[in-house]
Amino acid sequence: MFSHMTLGANDIARSQAFYDALFAAWGGTPGELDDKGRLFYRHRGSMLLVTRPLDGQAATHGNGSTVGFMLDSPEQIDAWHAAGLAHGGTTCEDPPGWRPRAYGRVYLAYLRDPDGNKLCAMKREESAQ
Repeated sequence: MFSHMTLGANDIARSQAFYDALFAAWGGTPGELDDKGRLFYRHRGSMLLVTRPLDGQAATHGNGSTVGFMLDSPEQIDAWHAAGLAHGGTTCEDPPGWRPRAYGRVYLAYLRDPDGNKLCAMKREESAQ
């Protein structure tokens, strides 16, 4: 449904280390910096952009906002979560694991990136896809 998501960052080098580790955890490729210092990640036809805010103000997280990543397995999600923690992220919500939902079980893990943006990795149970 979405073509891209954009997250604000105050330290692009720190964000690149964090997001490169997340993408590597599931077999994605490292980010690419453009000539304006914006960081681009491409995966399965979608794009994540990490940039300093264009208005010159400090980046802040969106309270109530979450960027979700659909991964292939609980093992990839656990690796994603561990990579995030090892590269400046913090865990939030419940620990990674299966959760019941009205549409079936999902395996979820949540992180906040170094700038406080909330991220989620998810795998739907095969019967719920």
